[in-house]
Amino acid sequence: MAGILIIAHAPFASALRECIAHIYGGLPARIGAIDVMPDCDPAQVIDFAQSELDRLREDNGALVLTDMVGATPANIASRLATLPSVRVLAGVNLPMVVRAVCYRTTPLDTLVDKALAGAAKGVQAIGPSAAEQAVEDSHCLPARTGVDCPSATAGGAVSCAAAPNPNPAGS
Repeated sequence: MAGILIIAHAPFASALRECIAHIYGGLPARIGAIDVMPDCDPAQVIDFAQSELDRLREDNGALVLTDMVGATPANIASRLATLPSVRVLAGVNLPMVVRAVCYRTTPLDTLVDKALAGAAKGVQAIGPSAAEQAVEDSHCLPARTGVDCPSATAGGAVSCAAAPNPNPAGS
């Protein structure tokens, strides 16, 4: 199972990790977050990120997700792209992270493809004409059974079962 490290402007990385914990009813194993502060020393953050990757990396490697190409968090993440069995993706959004968690037991290159597809499909116009498209791509959401989620069926720590909604009337 690939480790996942999110490196983004503070507090975005931690917020994405907390969203995953909310969606999955607890934080799945081997998901790290580094919030890059405006006054950080990038060299220190790179060192910390490398130690986090050592902690998170599994047999099929690690996926680093960052927010915006050209910004400090992405520049830090790009330094990790040369490490063996590490892939770095920019433009992180919640659908990308959900898809990455769901497919983290797959080979690293497959995981990259799935995460990128999740990110792209998660950005949509919402309105009467867009409703049919949203239903079509819901096969990897935690509300479904483990049938469509390789992490749930491959013995991974991630479950695609949804946590009970504490606010069933809405959010």
